[in-house]
Order: sequence, then structure tokens, then C-alpha cells
Amino acid sequence: MGSSRLSRNRKALLHKVRYALRHPGRVPAYVRRSARDAVLRVKFRGDHVGYYRAVMASDAARSAEAAVGGGPSVKRWTWIGQMQFDYLVEHGLAPGHRMLEIGCGNLRAGRLFIDHLEPGHYYGIDISPDILIAAKHTLVRYGLQPKLPYLTVADNLTFDFLPDAHFDVVHAHSVFSHSPLHVIEECFAHIGRVLKPGGFFDFTFDRTEGEEHQVLHEDFYYRTETLVGLASKHGLAATFMEDWESRPHGQSKIRITHAEVRADGRVKADGQVKADGRVKADAP
Repeated sequence: MGSSRLSRNRKALLHKVRYALRHPGRVPAYVRRSARDAVLRVKFRGDHVGYYRAVMASDAARSAEAAVGGGPSVKRWTWIGQMQFDYLVEHGLAPGHRMLEIGCGNLRAGRLFIDHLEPGHYYGIDISPDILIAAKHTLVRYGLQPKLPYLTVADNLTFDFLPDAHFDVVHAHSVFSHSPLHVIEECFAHIGRVLKPGGFFDFTFDRTEGEEHQVLHEDFYYRTETLVGLASKHGLAATFMEDWESRPHGQSKIRITHAEVRADGRVKADGQVKADGRVKADAP
């Protein structure tokens, strides 16, 4: 990503004016989002999950693919899902692994994970009942019923209904890009319990190298060190995934693993990124 893009503050008035002049056709959609934000902020004051669930219901009514970031094009929806799948398979996602997908949406990538994994090994959660109904339609469309995936609504990220040390891989694509910091911290405070030793949790986020900010309470931009520090606070090791940066998606990726304190007091991760971008377990 270019440094000018990473330092940009999309909440600033000057940026909005410049953006509107460059993309006049997108102004009506932004105005509609602004009006929706004004209404929902009053209705869901202090409740971000309720707020964003209402956003998803609004977007899903228009298009399930658009609601999960695929835009109006099914081709783009398919391509983004394939990109997520290919990356995790390159990093060792095996059919015998158990996987939790946070913010599974309408199974943009989940349909590929479900097909790849053994029956009953995929667990998808989302805050939106509307998008999970669309996910069930995706299962039928791709004939994935025999894979017996678990799909359920969640109203927080405490994972209190899931068993200890159960998942080899946890995945959250374009979830923290729509989450305030307290929601991310809730996830970090509890993800270690459900993650197996040696397992990993990958998430994408909108990265900034300038001031952290949000736009319309829907899009949040964080510095890498903020999220790495927050993970460390909860006994987790975080690695910025450089090899993801070549993917033309626009977001960055961090991998979370259990941290391990060595005899010298230093922290090591269960997995470290090798030169080829793959994960080496139990790195010294």
C-alpha cells in the first residue's frame, strides 16, 4: 500500500471534498449512509453490535453479496472468497483442521472452507440473522449440506458457547475493519481459550500510519502497533503478515497465536512467519 494512502484521514472534511470531486457518482450513496448513521446512532447509542446488525440488515435487503463487501458483482464476491481460501491453504489449512470463521457472512469464503474441511469441522458465526439466511442459501446452491457446517448468530465475541482449545484456525476477514477497539479487545480477551495450542487466528484490518479514525461508525482505521499491543495485553503474540500485502484487497492482515514466555523472560509465538511467508510451528 502506498504511504500517502496509509496516512490519509478519511474522516477529514478536506478528504471528503476531494473524494466527492473525484467520484461524484458515489456521493448519493454516501449521503444515504450518512442519513442511516444519524438514525442508527440515536437508536443504538453505545451498542455497536446492534448498530452494525442494523447496517447489515439494510445492506442485505439490497444485496447479500454487497453486504459482505463483494459489491454488486458476483464475480468479485467469488474472487475475494477464493483469495481468502487460497491464502489459508497456502499457510497449511488442512481438511482435518477445525475452523472458526468470525463474520462468516453469506459464505463468500466459507463455502470453500466447508468444501475443503471434513464434515462438521467448520463453524461460522455472524451478528446478522439476515446474512446467515443468505448463507444457508449458499449452502444449498453449492450442494454443501453433507458437510454439516455449524452456522449461528452471535451477539458478542466472548465465544462462551464454544469449547476450550477446539479450533486449529480462526479467521475474520473484514470484521475488525468495521469494529471499534473495545469489540476487538473483547475478541482478544477470549480467543485464546478456544484456540488450540499451535493454532492461529488471522484477521484483516484497515491499516493507517496516520491518525486512527472511523467513518460513519462503519469503517475503522488502526495502526498496526495498536492491535499488536492489544494482543500482547491479553497474552497473545501478533505477527504482521507481510506476504498478504501483495493481495490486491486493500486491507492488511495480522496473525495471532498463543504467546509463550521463555526462561529469559522473552515472549515467543507458537508460530513465526518464515522467509517464504509460510508458518513454522514452535519457532525457537
